[in-house]
Amino acid sequence: MDAVERDSAARLTGVLLLGSLLAMLAGVGIVVPSGLTLNPADPAAVLTAVHARVELHLIELALDVIGWLALLAAGLVLAARPDRPRAHLSVLAGGLLTGAGLAGLLHDAGNLAVTQLAADPNQPAAVAVAEGVLLTAKWTVNLAGLLWVAATVAAASGIALPTGLRRAGVAVAVSGAAGVVLPWTTGTDGPSAAAEQLGYALHLPVMLWWGVLGWRQCRCGRVRRTATMPV
Repeated sequence: MDAVERDSAARLTGVLLLGSLLAMLAGVGIVVPSGLTLNPADPAAVLTAVHARVELHLIELALDVIGWLALLAAGLVLAARPDRPRAHLSVLAGGLLTGAGLAGLLHDAGNLAVTQLAADPNQPAAVAVAEGVLLTAKWTVNLAGLLWVAATVAAASGIALPTGLRRAGVAVAVSGAAGVVLPWTTGTDGPSAAAEQLGYALHLPVMLWWGVLGWRQCRCGRVRRTATMPV
């Protein structure tokens, strides 16, 4: 891969990472104030909330799909242009990030199924099915978080980064890992709505770290392009 191709790949990775972050944050901005967190502890309440705010639910779902799809694409581009000298860790980071994006899309597929079940939120059969779908979707996004944390560790170890950003990557990975493990501590009861929100808050630094990495990829690409332009 020559300098021009590396430059284009770096900018594309940066745009995808920043786009993923912005789309997901916009989705959170809809979910939290509207009460559409879709906690499986009360599937009847979830169906009622989705039925009452189906437009907001679909908008948030579309933003989430865009975010996870952009993350998946960023992982593919990152794996295709490994940084030297630890190319194997860069490829690993891209592969794990791609896996996180795919798991996130599967999570959204479950949430889309909930939309159909919410057509009649008072039907007992719909509530029973929704509970299983919501549980599967929640544990799928937990898997996505786990893969994202692992990708962060690999990226902080394998991509050429400033020391401060590398150390920050390790620190946010610890926070993200705590958010991933939190639902596991609830046993058969499952996480409460408050515990679920805490888990998302603990994962937020991971998302922001990748956003900073995306901004850096865009900036580095512009700098290299300017440096190679003829005078």
